[in-house]
Amino acid sequence: MGENKGNRTIAIGLMLFALFFGAGNLIFPAAMGQAAGSNVWWAVLGFVVTGVGLPLAGVLAMGYSGCKNLQELASRVHPAYGLFFTVICYLTIGPFFAIPRTGSVSYEIAVRPFLQSGGNDMIMTGFLVLFFVISFWLSVSPQKLVDRIGKILTPALLLTILLLIAKSFITPLGSPQEPTAAYATASIAAVQGILDGYNTMDAIASLVFAILVIEFVMEDGATEPAAITKEVFKAGLIAVSCLAFVYIFIAKIGADSVAAFGIQETGAPVLSKSAMILFGNVGAVILAVIVLLACLSTSIGLITSCATYFNELVGNIGYKKWVTIFTVISFFVAMFGLKTIIVAAIPVLMFIYPLVVAIIILTFLNNLFDGRQCVYAWTIGLTLIPALVTGLQTAKISLGPIDNIFNTMVPLHTLGMGWISFTIAGFIIGFIWRAAVSSNKASQ
Repeated sequence: MGENKGNRTIAIGLMLFALFFGAGNLIFPAAMGQAAGSNVWWAVLGFVVTGVGLPLAGVLAMGYSGCKNLQELASRVHPAYGLFFTVICYLTIGPFFAIPRTGSVSYEIAVRPFLQSGGNDMIMTGFLVLFFVISFWLSVSPQKLVDRIGKILTPALLLTILLLIAKSFITPLGSPQEPTAAYATASIAAVQGILDGYNTMDAIASLVFAILVIEFVMEDGATEPAAITKEVFKAGLIAVSCLAFVYIFIAKIGADSVAAFGIQETGAPVLSKSAMILFGNVGAVILAVIVLLACLSTSIGLITSCATYFNELVGNIGYKKWVTIFTVISFFVAMFGLKTIIVAAIPVLMFIYPLVVAIIILTFLNNLFDGRQCVYAWTIGLTLIPALVTGLQTAKISLGPIDNIFNTMVPLHTLGMGWISFTIAGFIIGFIWRAAVSSNKASQ
């Protein structure tokens, strides 16, 4: 019985890894490795904080919270905020950015390298139609996710990645070059790595995917909060350990590759060119398998999660129609191409990530302040200010004198982390507010 439960935990952990591991997890470490050069390990250290640590914290936070979904958790701030935050998160990791990116990366790495002409819009359209039709078909019956993804696709995915990594050690592509300006020193590289980790969107996704994990854990008999948290932690640890392993070595491949073919525009050609050098045409096929498995499994997971949430929110449409809506929107967004999707997503992520980190921290500290809404409201309320400013600045939208105030007076703002001081201040104010209100009630 225990052995079967252990195998089930491994299967759930591998399913979670497969849901996390998609387009961004392949291309961003490779691109970061190229740019970081000799400072690659410092950049990887930062990347692991947001690309591995935060997703694990997010999964644990949902398990620890006892909430049935992300909206219930975010509603601890206020019901209106709960709806706003949840919708924004689902649309970001859904049809606006993450799902289309899975299709675009699949085309860039798994199809374009095989085309002598470099491809054209007609071929890309045909591929994306096929990709999203398959995603739709596998998303219609989500109850089979563990069997289809955790037990079948993920082991094959990990095996192909291991082959690529092993060959990169046997015949290295080259040595790391001088880092670019964004990774000029060890400390700067580590901070930039933290911001690069935002691009995976996994911290946002963790708050969504955790619900699936919790459901599967409860189906296996875990009912007490402590038991649920323990099993969720085990599955989450399996998932993020696999993520960390892949990030480290894909970043290394990226760093070694500059000597072979120079800095590339995105991580997609870094991977395809590296595979071609390491394995020739066979390498391109291996990489195509990696990308298709990773991106397809992520696409399925995201479509399923988005459709489930919006079906609960607006129930008169039906789950299958929501799957259809999100699949179609994702297809049209994917037609804009990979680089456009990446660039458009960054300002949104700079806005969302501080809010994600803040709600995760508040969840773990919930019992410290008895779950009082004022602490949640003050913390998130103040976090919203620098998050919005950073998002607008990243989108190149001028805020006039506000830009100057934040750039010169807010600690760490120029590094993209000005929200930290605001979050701490909000928590302290909320905590004092809670104590003051409690004292007033006690004296009455």
